[in-house]
Amino acid sequence: MMTKISIITACLNNASTIEGAVNSVLGQDYPDVEYIVIDGGSTDGTIDILKKYQSRIATLVSEPDGGIYQALNKGIGKATGDITGFLHADDFYNGSGVLAKVVNTFDIYKTDCLYGDLQYVSRENSNRVVRNWIAGSYTYGLFLKGWMPPHPSFFIRQECYTRYGMFNTSLSISADYELMLRMMHKHKISVHYLPEVLVKMRTGGKSNKSLGSRIKANMEDRKAWKMNNLKPGMFTLLRKPFGKIGQFF
Repeated sequence: MMTKISIITACLNNASTIEGAVNSVLGQDYPDVEYIVIDGGSTDGTIDILKKYQSRIATLVSEPDGGIYQALNKGIGKATGDITGFLHADDFYNGSGVLAKVVNTFDIYKTDCLYGDLQYVSRENSNRVVRNWIAGSYTYGLFLKGWMPPHPSFFIRQECYTRYGMFNTSLSISADYELMLRMMHKHKISVHYLPEVLVKMRTGGKSNKSLGSRIKANMEDRKAWKMNNLKPGMFTLLRKPFGKIGQFF
C-alpha cells in the first residue's frame, strides 16, 4: 500500500506568494499527496487565487483563527496521511521530486521523523540565495547545544501528533521549536537526516523580522524547555541564535 503524505499550508493575506507555494505542492511527482490549505480569512485576494485550484486541494478552509500555529493544528486535525509536512505561503520546494524523496526515505529507514536542509532566498529574486541552513546529522543532545532543524523541512509521522500532541498555541513564535524539542529530545522519537535542500524560504519570517521579535523568541525558547520539564544547558539559549551566523557564509 502506498504511503500517503499530507502537506499543510497556513496563510493569511499572502496573495503575492501563495500561488507559488500551491504550484510547488501540486507540481510534485509523488502521486499520493493530500494538500490541505488553512486560510485565516484573507482579504487581499488570496482566497480567490486558492479557489482556482480548489479541485486539486483536498481541504480548503477560510475562516478567522488564532494565528499560524492554531491554523497548522487545524490542518493536522484534518490530515489523513501517514506523514505530515508543512509548506508555508512564502516557501516552495526545491524541485518536483522532493516529496517522493521524503516518502522513500521514510519507507526505507522506518523513521518517525525526517528533516533536510533549507535555503533562504531573496523575496524579490528567488534565485538569489541569502542563507544556507545546513542542518547536519542529528545525535541526541544537540538541542542542549542550541541546535534545531529547519521546521519547513521537517516531516513527521501523523501518529506522533496523536501520541505526543500538536503545536502549543500559548507560544506565538517558538511553537515549532517547542514541538521539535518535545518530539526529538524529550520523547526521543527516531530521526533521520536527508542531506539536501528540500525547501526554499523567502526572507522575512515572523521570528526574524526585528530585534524585538528575536528577544521574544528567545524568551519563548526558554519557556519551551520549562513547559516540558526540561533543563537547558548554561549556554543553550545563547548558542541557538548565534548558531545561525554561519548560515550566511
